[in-house]
Amino acid sequence: MIGPLFYIACGLVLARLAAACALSALNRRHVVRCRANPPPAVVALEDEATRAKSAEYTLVHSRFGDLTDIFDAGLVLVVLGCGVLPWAYGAVSRWGTPGSVWTGAAFVFLTMTAFSACSLPWDAWDQFSLEERFGFNRTTPGRWLLDKVKGFVLALILGFPVLWALLALVRRAGPSWWLWAAGLVFALQVIMLVIYPHVILPWFNKLSPLPDGELRSRLLALGQRTGFRAGAIDVIDGSKRSNHSNAYFTGFGRFRRVVLYDTLIAQLSAAELEAVLAHEIGHYRLRHIPQRIGFSVVMLVLGFGALAWLARAPWFTADFGFPPQAEAPAFLLFVMLSGTVSFWLTPLSAAWSRHHEYQADRFAREAMGDAGPMVGALRRLSETNLSNLTPHPLYSAFHYSHPTLVERESALVGGARGPHAL
Repeated sequence: MIGPLFYIACGLVLARLAAACALSALNRRHVVRCRANPPPAVVALEDEATRAKSAEYTLVHSRFGDLTDIFDAGLVLVVLGCGVLPWAYGAVSRWGTPGSVWTGAAFVFLTMTAFSACSLPWDAWDQFSLEERFGFNRTTPGRWLLDKVKGFVLALILGFPVLWALLALVRRAGPSWWLWAAGLVFALQVIMLVIYPHVILPWFNKLSPLPDGELRSRLLALGQRTGFRAGAIDVIDGSKRSNHSNAYFTGFGRFRRVVLYDTLIAQLSAAELEAVLAHEIGHYRLRHIPQRIGFSVVMLVLGFGALAWLARAPWFTADFGFPPQAEAPAFLLFVMLSGTVSFWLTPLSAAWSRHHEYQADRFAREAMGDAGPMVGALRRLSETNLSNLTPHPLYSAFHYSHPTLVERESALVGGARGPHAL
């Protein structure tokens, strides 16, 4: 039987949807205005053809994002209100001892898999219609489908045992189970940093050592003068799926690996690639990684603490038609609804991330002895990825973890810094 909390949850879902759509509409109007009357700083960075294509790419994906947001919110409301979840929980519970850990884990896993399956048509539309339209798609329907199958297999192999372990902790670790759960998840995240490039990534992409030559020599020399040591510098074949580009490093200590997309190598000069890596090294040298790990630990503890409090409350699961204090439904409801609260906190985390990006840019400028290579890399990446240079400030506050090109170049060249100082 549905209780008052159901209606509160519906209100939270609709409030988040309304805010997301309002921000999206605000941003679209701002982009259209700036396309018709571009700020001087943007005119200096983009030619008219690139500016028009970038604006169209932003508008198309914005409208598509509204559709998917409406669909997702509607799906959550329908699923919560029609009684299918309590029915499914009862049906899965009959596969074994009612209320057992493994049937609870199976219920959560199958429900989340069903939600993911509902998003597949939208993913396909995005990949083969929108990304294809703007020249970014490089994958095939067969490879796309195989990727989805592999993702499901990995979730079954890795995700289901984690769900079982978390639910087992609820039963066996006593009132402090949430602390043990946070510790378990954090430990698994650290392990994944080590095994991901060796075990999981090869399922989807091929990593090859960066060949000897000018680029490798420059990157090794950069690592030496900045005190950054990596076990390997690899190239990933990202071009077989998309023309978008990226660079990152994974692992830690002697397991650290630098990964460059082959598309990035094709798009940038050796000096620009060196600057991009200097930026990533900046995150490491400025201890952004430990800070983010520390933040992750705090959020894990707070999240599991909130979940433990809700799971103990008999009204939480009962108001959605489940048995009171049923652990597995509590886990599922928390996953489904926690985003309605965390959404309103995203400007804080986004602002922190942008602050780190400014610092890493400054480190790259100092490591290179000149802002030119970093500026050139940012300009080229913005052009090839059709980045929006004129987001509305409020939209950017919620959705941009990186400053815009105008902001970053202003900080690199002139030392100015501020939100959308056009």
